[in-house]
Order: sequence, then C-alpha cells, then structure tokens
Amino acid sequence: MRFLPVNRNALLVELANLDDTLALLASLQKTPVHGVEELVPAARTILVQFRASATSAPQIVREIASRRLDARTERSDVLVEIPVRYNGEDLADVARLLDISEEEVIRRHTGSEYTVAFTGFAPGFGYLVGGDPIFNVPRRSSPRTRVPAGSVALAGNFSAVYPQASPGGWQLIGVTETPMWDLSRELPALLQPGYRVRFVDASALPAAASAGADIPATPAATPAEVQPHDDNGAALLVRATGLLTVFQDTGRHGQAGQGVSASGAMDQAALKAANRLVGNASHVAALETVGGGLQLRSRGDTVVAVTGADAPLTITTAQGQRWNAPRHAPLALADGDTLAIGQPVAGARCYVALRGGFRVAPVLGSCATDTLAHVGPAALKPGDVLHVQSQATGHIVANAELPADDLPTLQADVVLDVELGPRTDWFTAEAVELLAGQRWQVTPQSNRVGLRLAGDVPLSRTVTAELPSEGTPLGALQVPANGQPVLFLADHPLTGGYPVIACIAPHHLDRAGQIPVGAWLRFNVIQSFADIAPATQS
Repeated sequence: MRFLPVNRNALLVELANLDDTLALLASLQKTPVHGVEELVPAARTILVQFRASATSAPQIVREIASRRLDARTERSDVLVEIPVRYNGEDLADVARLLDISEEEVIRRHTGSEYTVAFTGFAPGFGYLVGGDPIFNVPRRSSPRTRVPAGSVALAGNFSAVYPQASPGGWQLIGVTETPMWDLSRELPALLQPGYRVRFVDASALPAAASAGADIPATPAATPAEVQPHDDNGAALLVRATGLLTVFQDTGRHGQAGQGVSASGAMDQAALKAANRLVGNASHVAALETVGGGLQLRSRGDTVVAVTGADAPLTITTAQGQRWNAPRHAPLALADGDTLAIGQPVAGARCYVALRGGFRVAPVLGSCATDTLAHVGPAALKPGDVLHVQSQATGHIVANAELPADDLPTLQADVVLDVELGPRTDWFTAEAVELLAGQRWQVTPQSNRVGLRLAGDVPLSRTVTAELPSEGTPLGALQVPANGQPVLFLADHPLTGGYPVIACIAPHHLDRAGQIPVGAWLRFNVIQSFADIAPATQS
C-alpha cells in the first residue's frame, strides 16, 4: 500500500490492483476506522475522508496498513438483468480492436456475469467487473461531448451504463431503456456495489428500445409550489432570479455508494450565518444566488437575512417607497415588500435565509441542488412561490454578524492556501514551481462544478500514462491534458481521471466559493508533498 496526502481531512490509499482495493474496502466497511466519515473506492485507490478533530492521517495510515487484504466482498444475492440493443457507435471499432466479429462481441458481452465494483463519475454510474477477459479496450482518443443516457460502454476492463446524458470517452456498444438512476426508487441507483449484473441481447424482444433512443434524465425535484390550503400563508414570491438561484444547505453527505457527491453551499460559513440571523438551525436550506438580480416579494410578514457577497440590498414597499438595507442583519419584510440584490462588488454568491425555513422537499436527505448530477430541487424561476416551512420557535439574532473581510475581488489577486498531493509527483519540478509562481485567471467556463483556470504556462507532467479514475475531494486542483488546472467545487464528480497536483486547504474552501469570473488567483503552498508514514505507537 501507498498512502498519499490529499488535505487535512483526507488521504488516498493506493493499491496494486482492483482485487486488493475491494479487499481493503470490505475490511474498512466491516471494521470501520475511528474518525473516518466517507470512503470513495476506485480502480486502484480508496479516498479516505476523515474528521480531523477525531483522528489524524498518520493514525489512519497505521490502522489501514495493518489490515489483511484477504477479505472479499460477499457475493450478493441481487442479480440485475439489463436488456441491451447492441447498436452502439463504437461496436465495429471494438470488434476490430479485439480482432473478433461484432456478433462475437455481443455473444461474449452477454455470456458473462458482472459485479458492481464501485460507483462514481455520476449518480448511478456503476463500474462493472468480471466479464469476459477479452474485454480490455482503451478509451476513445477524443471523448464525446455528449453520450446519450442508457449507453452501454466499455473502457479498460470495465463495463458500464451511462445513467444520464453526459460527456464521456468510453467505447459505446449498445443502449438500454432500463433506468440506472430513478429518484422514485427507495435506492435511486439501480446498481449498488456488490450487485451481480447480466446483460441480455434485446434485439429479438418486441418491447426493446428503438435504435439510438435517448433516455431522459430523472427530473430534479421542484421547489415548493402554492398549496390550495395555504394560499394566504406567508411566502416569498420570486420576481426575478438573476444568473442562477438554487436551494443549498450543508450538503448531501454519505451517498458515495450511489455515486452522489455532497454538493451544498459554496460558502458554508455564509449559509450558517444567514440562518443564525433569522433564528434557524445553521444547516437549514437557504437560497444561493450568483451575481445580482434576485428579487423576492414578501406575501405576509416575513423575516430574511442576506449574507455572503458584498452586494447592495434594496427594499421597495408596495407603495413604491425604497431604501437600502444592511447585509448580515435580520430584515423584517411587510406584506408587499420586495427585496432586491444588486451586483456584488466583492465575492460572487449571496445567501438568503427565511425565518422558519423554506418548505422544500429534501432529496436523499438534503435540499441541496447538485447542478452536475441533477439531484435536488430545481433552480428557481420567476413566478415560483416559496412558502415558509414552519412557525419559527427560535430567537432572531439582534446583532448583525460580521461579514468576511477578505472577499475576493477583480481588483486584487486572490491568494488560496494549497496542500500538495496526491499526484504531485506526476508533474515536473518546474510545473510544481509554476503552480505557485504564476497567476491564474478564472475563465467564463467556471460554475458550481469548478473554476476553470488559465495561466500563461501550462503545467507539464513527467508521467503521461492514463490515470485510472480515482476519488477527488472538494478543492482538488485537477490538471487535464492541456495543463490548465480545474479547481473542483461543490458539485464536482466523486471520481476523476486526471491527476490532482494539489488541494485547496479546507480553511480556504469558502473563499474559493466566492471567487468571481475574471479574478486572478495565486496559490500559496503550505504543505509539501510526501508519502504519509504510519504514526508510531505511544
């Protein structure tokens, strides 16, 4: 085993092969390590996320290093049969690569039983192993920008089904109508780790999918709608949404087994502050809005608070009177008052909390909107009515909380502390120096998934081999083939196929979530790269 640093709250265990990875995973699941909160297995690694207040990386390494790798996940009684129409765009190419006929590809793909080794990339995306050993095919040299949902695909020794339309570089050999992800099921992901899977040739079945059919992704839940019995209840009416306004809370934790990342507010401190100001528990869902433009009209008397970015706030009464309102303070809105958020002068995202909370249905235990995975409430639209969840029983905090005093701006370089790892040694020494030595600009392609950065000199690698997908944490600086880093934010995928040169220190994650497009970044290395050694026994 090799133990690689990630950040203060995570480490990466690298193993020799998939069998060892699954054996260690089985051991860690059977006998958990104290303080470990989440495990993200992949082809040859396990990302171990832990609570730094309860343990340390060296202590976890000592515990894991002592584990035997002879345990195996028990064979599941669940067998999932997936009918497939074998008409994929890459079927002929796969046949040529394997030097067999297309008919033989189909016969071999349907002639073996598979096991779900792990999940990742997208909700419901299961990595299947155990098929015919002939299947070992490379990814496409040029990934597609859109792979239809339901596509049955091959990459390396894995088979998989794309749960929703997304970019992808796997070889497509067929399509199925069987949904991999359905929020109406008790377990939305059809394929769970350990399940057995068999593919069935559906070409002779009259109910088989039509060629090339695209399966719509499971729709996201919608915000609370007006209910007939409470038409006169207190609520906020959405008059305008700005660039994007979504519900966010502290996140959807503990769903890695279904391929779902935590998501949640980009600036957790601002979310919690807004809730405290109106007397809510700090984890309650609030609105997260990007830039300016959000307008909310109060129906009945309501109390709100706005935190986060430094944006001007105005309140306009039903009679047309208008005045400026303070940030980071409880605001009492009378019936007909309209709250408007202007363009921020510092920071990027504001948070609006409502006393009593918003009535919005949680999805997988959270009201967070994951814009990549399409899990959680839909983004707001004009005309939505946002009802108060309940009569508040807490007390409004009378004194305004102090806002962050170092919000990112376009006028000054934004400095973020970083910890090197887990794949720093895949890069040249010059690239590691460049990471901290040059400025990086946030490009317009940035969003809640990540900040795409552009620097004058791209980062070069010493290891150019393809990296098997592995777990990626919040704040990871992943470097694709073009050498321009991507800073993973709240809606990043659980796993990624490009090396991570460094990770943002946890104490700067909220700051990273407030960086506007066009800002310039500098990285300050606070932790060098080295394998983690076990703690010595006291």
